[in-house]
Amino acid sequence: MRSVTGFFCALLALAMATGHAQEAPPQTQANNSADRQQSDGAHPLTRDDVNNWLDGYVPVSLEMGDIAGALVVVVKDGEILTQRGYGYADVAEKKPVDASETLFRLGSIGKLFTWTAVMQLVEQGKIDLDADINTYLDFEIPDRKGEPITMRNLMQHVPGFEEQLRNLMTRNGDDMMDYEDLLKRWTPKRIFAPGTTPAYSNYGAGLAGYVVQRVSGMDYEDYLQRYIFQPLDMDHTTSRQPLPPELQPYMSKGYSLASQKANGFEFLTQAPAGSHASTAGDMANFMIAHLQRGEFRGRRIMKADTAEEMHSSELTIIPGLNRMKLGFFETDINGRNVSNHAGDTVDFHTALYMFMDDNVGFFVAFNSAGRSSITAFLRQTMYEDFADRYLPGPSNTDGRVDPETAAQHAALMAGKWQSSRRSQSTFMHATGLMGQTTVSVGPNGELIASPPGLNLKPRRWVEIEPFVWRDTQSHQKLVAKVVDGKPVRYGVDMYAPVVMFDRVPWHKNESWLVPLLMASLGALALTAVLWPVAALIRRRYGVERTLEPAALLSHRLTRIAAVAILAALYLWVFTISRMFADFSNLSAASDPFLLSAQIFSAIAFIGGVAVTAGNAWLVWRSEDRSWFAKLWSTVLVLSALTVLYVGFAFHLVRFSLYY
Repeated sequence: MRSVTGFFCALLALAMATGHAQEAPPQTQANNSADRQQSDGAHPLTRDDVNNWLDGYVPVSLEMGDIAGALVVVVKDGEILTQRGYGYADVAEKKPVDASETLFRLGSIGKLFTWTAVMQLVEQGKIDLDADINTYLDFEIPDRKGEPITMRNLMQHVPGFEEQLRNLMTRNGDDMMDYEDLLKRWTPKRIFAPGTTPAYSNYGAGLAGYVVQRVSGMDYEDYLQRYIFQPLDMDHTTSRQPLPPELQPYMSKGYSLASQKANGFEFLTQAPAGSHASTAGDMANFMIAHLQRGEFRGRRIMKADTAEEMHSSELTIIPGLNRMKLGFFETDINGRNVSNHAGDTVDFHTALYMFMDDNVGFFVAFNSAGRSSITAFLRQTMYEDFADRYLPGPSNTDGRVDPETAAQHAALMAGKWQSSRRSQSTFMHATGLMGQTTVSVGPNGELIASPPGLNLKPRRWVEIEPFVWRDTQSHQKLVAKVVDGKPVRYGVDMYAPVVMFDRVPWHKNESWLVPLLMASLGALALTAVLWPVAALIRRRYGVERTLEPAALLSHRLTRIAAVAILAALYLWVFTISRMFADFSNLSAASDPFLLSAQIFSAIAFIGGVAVTAGNAWLVWRSEDRSWFAKLWSTVLVLSALTVLYVGFAFHLVRFSLYY
């Protein structure tokens, strides 16, 4: 098996090689001005050069990453420069990806259609970006300390919602919920004040789509079709699920790995957040309209001023990092103004980049997650390589912080951090116990922190100015917010518009809590295992128990409690693993398991503490019990208390089916 590191090296070595692709005829050649080599070292942004680069880059990426197929399109000056299809839309049938016809799911890139619709209605005076969102709803989003949510908050992913996962997607169309019902059934808790913390929210996008539906008086899908897809000649784009019959023959299958069987069609319940499917050519038209500030072939989907507002209303959370625009991510590179969005379903992974002042757009999509989910990183690397090749900027003149200061600052950053995009009030919060982000110090005083690079190893960051680090292998920056001389929050450029990282509170820090929990489970497991072993040994040698009846009962109940606690935790691990193994199980299909885990946990965790405490009390009162028995009875009480603490702190002892 070829390694991911080898994959990365092969990409670099073969970036200029040539290969085979399915190509649709371009609508135009690039302007003559682009045919000459740029004085700043850029390659000419011409059809031939881009095709040669892509034909060397993409096929080897698919092969090494075990990816079935890909779409790429580049636009320039209002026209398609090139659009390319690679690999297979159906591996079993050897059906190639056709650049002009094959549909890929867009994932969250589809939110851009929702945000464009919102701005159309803002332009018409039907939506006020800064009004309480409840103005437009027929149900109520509760205030948080008197602070309402606005549409601007939703567009910039700062309403403060925790993550919502229940009924997010399914592969069984019969299980699909109407997204209006999903919105009204359970509102995620607002864990941040609005406008203060980026926390990417599918629920927020669904809410915005519902507002579009209500104020326009049209179904969401009908509105997009009439006011976005038709004016932009996006004839092979839809938000409907299942796809309209006329588009179904063109839909690519989705894969985990190209070497595995195709997965079923993914139904995204929060339709405005990512139910869409499209082709390379249609996405080219959408990019052209935004690059030309709302105009496409003489038609307008919005006024130039509206489009300009959409691409320039940045929200600064930590200065020096990429920011969130109105629906678009700021992803500036080489000193150029870039609007971006990425999208992910389980199978499809996409990214769209628009160089707003250069009138250039780049869209890439994969129909597989790939080995080690490599496509999530590959799309970012492709973007950076495209920019460096065709739209470079001034040479890197980053400074350096002196080694002693850099080491001190890195040490201040070391520790456990948690993503702002998280579940916090439900049992899903427990997934964060093992998933906290570790920041550490390298041997040369550099930071070592996620997200990983294309080789899937943690990035190494060097400090270029106080509390500003740059990745040694990419354009990415990491910047910390410092309060009273201590870093309290940081962001990374590729995620900063929608996710920040905050310190994990000490009482939930896995650095001490996980070792304590593991030791506690070890003590409980040892107790459970030795119970029957000790009984067999006594029977073998004819040894009688000398405990008083009350002490003997307490002893046995303690062993039963140990088994029950372990069984309850196993039930939780099984239930959550089952839910994430197939997103279709993030639904009513998991309710019996959840109810069983919640009820059993409450009995086992609380009862376990009561039983072990009662046993310890009896053991310590007895003059006949050994010092080891007294010590072990105390260990069991502490172990049961640790599990109970984790159960309450991470909401495993909580009766709710919403998450």
